[in-house]
Amino acid sequence: MKSNDHRGGAIHGSRHRFGGGGRRGFGRGGWAESEGGRGGRRRRVFDGNELRLVLLRLIADQPRHGYELIRAIEELSGGVYVPSPGVVYPTLTMLHEMGQIEEATSGGARKAFSVTADGTAHLDAGKAEVDALLARLAELATAHKRTDGGPIRRAMQNLRAALVDRFDREDVPVETLHQAAAILDEAAQKIERL
Repeated sequence: MKSNDHRGGAIHGSRHRFGGGGRRGFGRGGWAESEGGRGGRRRRVFDGNELRLVLLRLIADQPRHGYELIRAIEELSGGVYVPSPGVVYPTLTMLHEMGQIEEATSGGARKAFSVTADGTAHLDAGKAEVDALLARLAELATAHKRTDGGPIRRAMQNLRAALVDRFDREDVPVETLHQAAAILDEAAQKIERL
């Protein structure tokens, strides 16, 4: 299995969330994957094979359509990772062509999929990898919850407001800027020692 240490890196493609942007860590919003676009080159949370396994597992849990799969992954990651439709739908097509999923009889407007016997056998053969991939999503959610907690976010917003209020003027002496930087550096050191 290819190692994808997502903790220190970012995700390949542009970041966007349906309806708004976001930053990793303390900011709001989630990551989405897309090929190219703005935002620079970033590593993916999953490579193509890994995403196929995750989607297959979610479909095996219960028949789902593409949008439900996107939302399920977003929920499992605590809102940190949102695969784009441009990644999910071609992967579903591939799983269907491989005979691992089939259209479920849903009666709804959206095409839901269920797992086939071949898909179940593939999941059974890769159980350890699938468990590790789901654990990766859970780790993203846990890390996000730890670092995006209300008190930290509130304190960072207060700091930002204080900095803008105090230093968003042309008449701020250079010495005052150095004093503020020293305070911030000292705070960072204290936090690192916690």
